[in-house]
Amino acid sequence: MAHANEHPGEQAAQDPVKLIGVRETALSVDEVFRAVGDEAAGGIALFVGTVRNHDGGADVDGLGYSCHPSAEAEMRRIAEKVVADFPVRALAAVHRVGDLRIGDLAVVVAVACPHRAEAFDACRRLIDDIKHEVPIWKHQKFSDGTEEWVGAC
Repeated sequence: MAHANEHPGEQAAQDPVKLIGVRETALSVDEVFRAVGDEAAGGIALFVGTVRNHDGGADVDGLGYSCHPSAEAEMRRIAEKVVADFPVRALAAVHRVGDLRIGDLAVVVAVACPHRAEAFDACRRLIDDIKHEVPIWKHQKFSDGTEEWVGAC
């Protein structure tokens, strides 16, 4: 009888990166969730980043995201690093660019792994590395008329 960790479902899938995208259109949690569906996954961790109405003690009216042309390729590179470090069955990540309103979805990422702890850890690494390394910039517009650019990297 094979040990649990020898079962193929305990290992990373052959092509686990299912969806990577930078989009000007509204994001869908359902699309990302469906993209990571895998019968061998015992846990799917999903993170949704939304536009909030404040930052640094100031009221935010809205914001815009812009990106370097390499942003999607950088997201794929980060996804491949996560896949190399965790037993990922499926992974998806999409980021919005353009003008967004309060409450809009800015980023949706999901990772499916054999177990929940791995899924949580891989998802956290994915979103943290996207935020720190992908050349996407946020232009916040505050209620008092001031503006601020925030770099992702």
